[in-house]
Amino acid sequence: MKRRQRLLSVMLAAAIFGAITARSDGDTSEVGFVPIFNGKDFTGIKFFNVTESTYTIRDGVLMCSGKPNGYWYTEKSYKNYILRFEWRYKRPEGLQNDADFRGNSGYLIHITGEHRLWPKCLEVQGMNRDAGIFLPLGGVKINHHRDDAAKRAAIRPVGEWNEMEILSLNGTIISRINGQVIAFGTDCDVRSGPIGFQSEGAEIHWRNVRIKELPE
Repeated sequence: MKRRQRLLSVMLAAAIFGAITARSDGDTSEVGFVPIFNGKDFTGIKFFNVTESTYTIRDGVLMCSGKPNGYWYTEKSYKNYILRFEWRYKRPEGLQNDADFRGNSGYLIHITGEHRLWPKCLEVQGMNRDAGIFLPLGGVKINHHRDDAAKRAAIRPVGEWNEMEILSLNGTIISRINGQVIAFGTDCDVRSGPIGFQSEGAEIHWRNVRIKELPE
């Protein structure tokens, strides 16, 4: 029964995401999206427990060393939106089995209250092996489900680019990697706030970080 409920939840999430984005497979429409990271400098970005020295910008790519632990975050607060970006980890020399890779990061949705390691928010996991699943931090409440089979199938080999999409709409949160719904949650009790990108021990790169705000 629980497996059936999870499957139905993921199917519903896919339908919701598809209806809102009106994006068929292969459609790369960017109508309504604006950059969060402009590919050139840190305009519109703030830092917690990291500095600009943690990052290198090269050819439109924001490269994070992973040290120290901390995050960059948006000056602006967001509520209803689709967040879309590409990410990859630097592949360690000699890595033979991707299952052995422990690269970690995450996306802090709706940072609330005091900035700290780690703040009250809903984290959409960025750890390579668990990318896309939800991790409520600081007492955040959300009813959520995840599709581990979709996650395993969606994530590309370490070192290759992946696309992450995160939908936030009035307490409903959906994550999608490379077009596959990974996690779906409803009744999230943090519904607006800045968005953070973690530095957490591994070199990670981001590009094409953009957002489309949605009506209520």
